[in-house]
Amino acid sequence: MTLTAYGPWHDGHAHGWWPVFPIGFAVFWLLVLGGGFYLLSKRTKWRGGGAERVLAERYARGEIDEEEYRERLGVLRS
Repeated sequence: MTLTAYGPWHDGHAHGWWPVFPIGFAVFWLLVLGGGFYLLSKRTKWRGGGAERVLAERYARGEIDEEEYRERLGVLRS
């Protein structure tokens, strides 16, 4: 008996579940990368979103006029 009979393909008769490992590996890395992009996008929204929301609320309450609102909004977004 030779060692080639016990190779990865078992003499031409491979197990049917062998694709699970490469597919699982790809899905794992897609989830890791997708989660990273999601967290980074949330982080950038937290930075500017709160200040813009407060500014919009002040404008809605009438505390500042439209000219001041647009000026401050431009400063926040630059």
